[in-house]
Amino acid sequence: MKPLAQTPTPQTKRQRGAALLAAMLTVALVATFAAGALWQQWRAIEIEGAERQRTQARWLLTGALDWARVILREDARASDASAPTDHLAEPWAVPLQEARLSSFLAALPDGTGNTVDDNTLAQQVLLSGQITDAQGRMNVNNLLQGNQLNSRSVIAFERLFNALDVPITQLNLLTQGLIAAQRQSNDAPVMPQRVAQLGWLGLSPQALQVLTPYITLLPAGTPINLNTASVPVLYASVPNLSLSDAQRLVQLRERQHWATVDAFQKALGRPIGIDTSHSVNSRYFEVFGQLRMPQTILQERSLLQREGQELKVLWRESGSLQ
Repeated sequence: MKPLAQTPTPQTKRQRGAALLAAMLTVALVATFAAGALWQQWRAIEIEGAERQRTQARWLLTGALDWARVILREDARASDASAPTDHLAEPWAVPLQEARLSSFLAALPDGTGNTVDDNTLAQQVLLSGQITDAQGRMNVNNLLQGNQLNSRSVIAFERLFNALDVPITQLNLLTQGLIAAQRQSNDAPVMPQRVAQLGWLGLSPQALQVLTPYITLLPAGTPINLNTASVPVLYASVPNLSLSDAQRLVQLRERQHWATVDAFQKALGRPIGIDTSHSVNSRYFEVFGQLRMPQTILQERSLLQREGQELKVLWRESGSLQ
């Protein structure tokens, strides 16, 4: 006779269920730990890759800055040392439109462009840049004359603020902040080094946004370059100049730049005392560069000071600057 099958008792069923549940929990825990480890590894790879691209971008932008220095040095070498001029028809004033990095590498005379390991990445990297004349804008430091305000510069800035519909109260805040920072008292604001930092002196973000294309902050007082100044800057900085005259002069300048300040006054049609406040050449230039990579966009802005054929970088800042 066959032995009778034993009927599982409730206790046996509970034991089997507990064992199955424990096995399922073990599998779930192992899967969770494995997924977490894979995610951490993937995240570390992504961070490392992004940081590597940012480092590469910084090096490439350093190369772009060196290129700008070469352009400005060659411009100084080609100029007449006895009567130098800087104007918007010169090579430095032509923006570098966005171009693929591979096109620059392929043009290298030593053939090193053919040794790029990842040609696909080089095809995806886009470089652009621009050199602008910082003395084509109104220098905020011209407002100061020692520890006092320069009344002539204050009048010029008042005209600029009115032309741009920026409240004069903002100019009052700016001048008061400059004087306080110059005196370096305990409760005074820190003297800004960039236009973007003028908010420290009380300028509102709205006013700063409107003013930024027309003002600069250079280490010392500087004349305005008549060959590169915009219509609002010419209108504000040249005494008794009308807006229509400023527009007419800029149109004349597009056909022929001014070799001397006297040539500008002849084009204006009357003599004015701007020999110290204006010039036709520049010492300070701003360099903007942008590198666009598959996972990174890096922008950099630098201020260069040119003395003869020697160029010095005064500051550099990087990030999202536009």
